[in-house]
Amino acid sequence: MTASRVEARLAELGLTLPEVAAPLASYVPAVRTGRYVYTAGQLPLVNGSLPATGKVGSEVSPEQAKELAARCALNGLAAVKSVCGDLDRVARVVKVVGFIASAPHFTGQPGVLNGASELLGEVFGDAGVHARSAVGVSVLPIDAPIEVELQVELTD
Repeated sequence: MTASRVEARLAELGLTLPEVAAPLASYVPAVRTGRYVYTAGQLPLVNGSLPATGKVGSEVSPEQAKELAARCALNGLAAVKSVCGDLDRVARVVKVVGFIASAPHFTGQPGVLNGASELLGEVFGDAGVHARSAVGVSVLPIDAPIEVELQVELTD
């Protein structure tokens, strides 16, 4: 079986689509309704563990958080694939929502979420351009620094 165009592009970027992260509570990683897929909030898990914990602007640098945001997006793509079967079916990324656990003085949430947005742009080109919200919060599950949701439209 040949890899999809999207997965081939990920490989060009030195990335591999991970296994879908197991839910931490009573929900599913993604839901498809009609031509749309909505993911649950994706943490920057790598092999089931967080590479960093804490607040952005204190325990986690903005640069590291930006890298973690890209990991969240990659995990989100795995969740999308789990319900649509092939990422080549993604017509466009519609919206990205990022929650950034922020130190009280930290106001750089948009720059952190650029990690997810830039990855999606590199993978999907113009179809990766999306609306988004970057929200600072006091704490996230398991002390994750960032959580990202994706909403994508499928071709069929």
